Amino acid sequence: MPSRQLLLSACAATILLAAGWGVRAASKADDTLPGGDTTVIATGRNAFSLPSANLDDEEIKRAVIGNSFFKRNWVEAPASATARDGLGPHFIARSCGGCHGEDGRGQPPHIFNRLGEHEPAVELLIRLSIPGTPALHEGVVPEPTYGDQFNNAAVQGVQPEGQVRIRYTPVAGRFADGRRYTLQQPSYTLTDLNYGPLQRDVMLSPRIAPQLIGMGLLEAIPEADIETNARQQAASAGPVKGQVNRVWDAFAQREMLGRFGWKANVATLAHQTAGAFKGDIGITSSVFNTEACTTAQTDCRNATHGAPKAEDSEIDDKTLEDVVFYQATLAPPARRNASDAQVQRGQWLFQQAQCTACHRPSYVTGPAPFPRLSSKALEGQTI
Repeated sequence: MPSRQLLLSACAATILLAAGWGVRAASKADDTLPGGDTTVIATGRNAFSLPSANLDDEEIKRAVIGNSFFKRNWVEAPASATARDGLGPHFIARSCGGCHGEDGRGQPPHIFNRLGEHEPAVELLIRLSIPGTPALHEGVVPEPTYGDQFNNAAVQGVQPEGQVRIRYTPVAGRFADGRRYTLQQPSYTLTDLNYGPLQRDVMLSPRIAPQLIGMGLLEAIPEADIETNARQQAASAGPVKGQVNRVWDAFAQREMLGRFGWKANVATLAHQTAGAFKGDIGITSSVFNTEACTTAQTDCRNATHGAPKAEDSEIDDKTLEDVVFYQATLAPPARRNASDAQVQRGQWLFQQAQCTACHRPSYVTGPAPFPRLSSKALEGQTI
């Protein structure tokens, strides 16, 4: 009789092949391989959902488990699926994959769907804040009634916070060679507010869900290298003067260099993932163990909790760590058409425009901040 270990290995291999994960690794180190030895040769729908090419079998099995909890929907509590209940009370999406479709970048909702209705915002979230000095270890001062982000969905018996409406204004312009173009400038309004008006000086910051490939590699770039880049920019005659952002990390329990989010306001994938589980899906963890309900949201605070005890978390540490591992080991696909003349001219223009002052041509990765949440295979890679 085959052992449980062999059965698990066979199961993992079957899932990977069915998902298109049976791809070959890149064979040489050059600038067509953005992830070094982790790079995969892949195109098509699943190109952003593949594990690093140099993972071992045990790590691939762990990635399969993390992928399951990343992409499958969470459900309302109480439910028979106790490993996946606890959705909400407020939320934006029912799964991580609901925002990061096929592990790629999200998009704003269409103004109207095919039925002529406003499409709900899922892959777009609206951060909220008000002017002032934030509390210790907090990046912003939350809006008092609605908190630090706007959630447009809720479980049964709880009101959603409201809805996001987008209006586009055409903005005409002209390129340097005389060609005309038209851009669409969005403006955002929060409507159908169920807990009263927003504070008058509230600030809205729209955020699109980013793609996830190579996040573990970016996390493994040594802080010293990023700080050196900032010092070199400061000392140069050029206009680019980037600054590092020091932020509090809930997992490390110390201040670290910010890397993730559109404003580099999160230091590690672990913090980013646990924060998104809480803010976007309404799933608590041992690190963020209270629901995102403000004092004005009584129905939210009284909703059923997805754990046996109120103090317990709705996602256990092992499952959360497997989801973090899955994201950390998502492989960048190899560059396509690298020898094409238009691609090469684009690369030259990218350098001429000084984009490379921030987007450095390469780094060499070091150790991950939390080795148990990543793979040794990501270390020492030229990316």
